[in-house]
Amino acid sequence: MLEHRVESWVELQDALFGGSWDESLRRFRPTLAFRGMPDSRHDLATSLNRRGGNYSRQEHVMLRAFRKYARGTSNNPCESLWDWLSLAQHHGLPTRLLDWTFSPYVALHFLSEDPEQYDVDGVVWCVDYRETNRLLPRPLKAQLQAEGADVFSAEMLATVAQDLATFDRLTRHTFVLFFEPPSIDERIVNQFALFSVMNDASARLDTFLEKQKRGVRRLIVPARLKQEVRDKLDQANITERVLFPGLDGLSRWLRRYYNPRPPGAPDRSQ
Repeated sequence: MLEHRVESWVELQDALFGGSWDESLRRFRPTLAFRGMPDSRHDLATSLNRRGGNYSRQEHVMLRAFRKYARGTSNNPCESLWDWLSLAQHHGLPTRLLDWTFSPYVALHFLSEDPEQYDVDGVVWCVDYRETNRLLPRPLKAQLQAEGADVFSAEMLATVAQDLATFDRLTRHTFVLFFEPPSIDERIVNQFALFSVMNDASARLDTFLEKQKRGVRRLIVPARLKQEVRDKLDQANITERVLFPGLDGLSRWLRRYYNPRPPGAPDRSQ
């Protein structure tokens, strides 16, 4: 895994979009998943990891209860376990999923959305899913090849593993894959969302990625750059109003946009 500290907005753009040229397609088509975080010290623990102890053993119990009680309340009928797992993650249930995006600017939004954290360095994780796909078990590789895809859909995953127990038994070694959640609502669509999932509910993705020699980068964004990043994202219309459609997102955007500059926030010139 590589780590790089950027020193300017221009350098950040180069780092985010570098290597995106695909010679076979003659197009700029990167194969990267991005995750932005406001504090570079934060890890990649899932919401299930963060519960601690043996909480991961209750994963199937919580998901079973969620499916039971959510069935009559959701306007988006779920057909497979992977649909249900996506819906549960989307609404805050502790799961083994982790949120990612195809968009580097959406990742930067989540890095810079909280002015109260402008005094600490942020980080953007960049993972090449073609590289992580090399460690997938044969049934999953075959599914990708049959579909001519690099990431999975919930439907594709259900073809190989209809439940998490089957998914976990596909191989003994640890792996991660990325899949596109069903378009539950505009928020999923507008955020160009991806989920990562591992074949062990207790596994830590950052621990796994630290051992990867290719296809994994951590871009450190200094605290002094966060305000510039935020202002330029606002100008590019990458805001809460767009990423969280509806009145809640509108209010979040206005509250942040008109928030006074936090006392002690580093100045760009520092």
